[in-house]
Amino acid sequence: MGGKDDTRNLILAAALSMMVVVIWQMLFAPPPPPPADPTTTSAQEPSATASAPTVGADGAPAVAQNRAGALERTERVQIRSASVSGSLSLKGGRIDDLHLEDYRETLDPTSDTVILLNPTGGPNPYYAVYGWLRTQDGDPGPLPGANTPWQIENGADLTPDSPVTLVWDNGEGLIFRRQIGLDDRYMFTVTQSVENTRDSAVALAAYGYLARRGIPEGIQFFISHEGAVGAADGINQEFTYEDGWMSEGMDTLPSSVLEGGLAEAIRVEQNGWLGFTDKYWATAMVPEAGQPFDAVYKMLPAAVPEFRTEMRLPVASVAAGETTAFTTHLFAGAKEFETLAAYEEQLGAERLTYLIDWGWFYFLTRPIFQLLTYVQGFIGNMGWSIIVLTLIIKTILSPLAYKSFVSMSKMKKLQPEMEKIKERAGDDKQKLQSEMIELYKKEKVNPASGCLPILFQIPIFFALYKVFFVTIEMRHAPFIGWIEDLSAPDPTSWMNVFGLLPYDVSWAPEIISIGVFPVLMGVTMWMQQKLNPAPTDPTQQMIFAWMPWLFMFMLGSFASGLVIYWCANNVITFAQQYLIMRSQGVEVDFLGNVKSSFKRKRQKAE
Repeated sequence: MGGKDDTRNLILAAALSMMVVVIWQMLFAPPPPPPADPTTTSAQEPSATASAPTVGADGAPAVAQNRAGALERTERVQIRSASVSGSLSLKGGRIDDLHLEDYRETLDPTSDTVILLNPTGGPNPYYAVYGWLRTQDGDPGPLPGANTPWQIENGADLTPDSPVTLVWDNGEGLIFRRQIGLDDRYMFTVTQSVENTRDSAVALAAYGYLARRGIPEGIQFFISHEGAVGAADGINQEFTYEDGWMSEGMDTLPSSVLEGGLAEAIRVEQNGWLGFTDKYWATAMVPEAGQPFDAVYKMLPAAVPEFRTEMRLPVASVAAGETTAFTTHLFAGAKEFETLAAYEEQLGAERLTYLIDWGWFYFLTRPIFQLLTYVQGFIGNMGWSIIVLTLIIKTILSPLAYKSFVSMSKMKKLQPEMEKIKERAGDDKQKLQSEMIELYKKEKVNPASGCLPILFQIPIFFALYKVFFVTIEMRHAPFIGWIEDLSAPDPTSWMNVFGLLPYDVSWAPEIISIGVFPVLMGVTMWMQQKLNPAPTDPTQQMIFAWMPWLFMFMLGSFASGLVIYWCANNVITFAQQYLIMRSQGVEVDFLGNVKSSFKRKRQKAE
């Protein structure tokens, strides 16, 4: 009875782990990508004369042309730095063309750099717009918006050393300027000013918004939030493209401000920002520290809907002969943790690092990621850092593992006594249970303790899964030989003997065509089993026999970094269990258990 209890505990823990993995696969399986319709008309631009940005034609062709053609339609100012390149359009002063110079689309060093922002009239428009809103106090005349023809007043190319100033005169006594600066990474600084040459004061409100037309490609897993994101006075905000940007429990602005589509507005009193996040890239508008604003999340319905995240600053009264200015910042780049953390501190942009989706286990995900990158800073290779991280985690959990394996060892040593109790009790289950409990109390043994290490591993496993999936530091990170991207599955396959045979197996599903490390994971898991004799119950034998190989195929399509962690974890656990069991006087016949398993297979075959 005691031996079966021990075995059942192990099976329960393993089955629980397997169940979690299966449910994870079912819940987070990639949905089919939304079909793109290149013949539909894009959502339109805001008018310069409405009380808020509304719809109006922007002159873009109804059918998307190629990107180069869309860029040629407007006069442009070049953007050049070591980290980004591209251009901004003098039409509307839009920042709508941005390449990330440190990142390429694929592992091929000659592949295109990642494109973050795109102009209207081309595929996947994604851009930043700035302007001014009128109020009910007086008539300021025309105001700058998405289609305003700006002129260059100062500067040539926009670089970290040379900002650019644009100017536009509305012809009715107001002169608008926009100075745009750029740092050496991904932060633009935009200062909007208005000079009042009239004889009377005017009241205006500055705004800026990020617009995205259509649901972007690349959304694959619900584990990673992709859509609108922001922070409002210490509270994170998230909107997916499918939910219409609406959520419960938010204070909304008057409906007159939110015309032209579905919208949600949040009053930010002291600290906040808002934008869009993809798996590895993001944009975010960030005000000066302490600047209140209204954060508006808006969807303009159309055949190709337009999604916006908009920052509306307070109304400012500009006296006659005076100039008023507002400065905001625009992050547009890769979600590098250290870069975001630096901006968070420099700008006072609270929770900007939450552009990275840390998930439910953020209290584990962030520390694990930071520890991993800290180790990587010393080692210089992310794959070896994962193995060192595994050692660190196992060391932290070693007291729990020690207690668990000692308890398992005691259970094995008590097995003869348990058999005697079983014989005495016969068919009296109540007597059997009572005597077994008394034996456990007397010997201070907890039969369930064998499950604890695996139960504690589950949230760690989820946190690591999140780290390997969402953090850009894992993207295209190499390990050894064939592992060139730890965020992707092992690219080798057993179906062509891991590349030794010249056969293309790319047609095979990833869950079947598994590589070297998934196979190693299955083998090391099987080795762990062989530290104990096989259970006598045929059903338990079958579960134990199949379990390592089921795990091998189920986890084979996961990020190779996660599978490497699991392999290292298995090896360390094997060594821990072997040494602890030997220290407790338990005989461990690993080779004998391996041989006996093959003997049983031969006997069944005969």
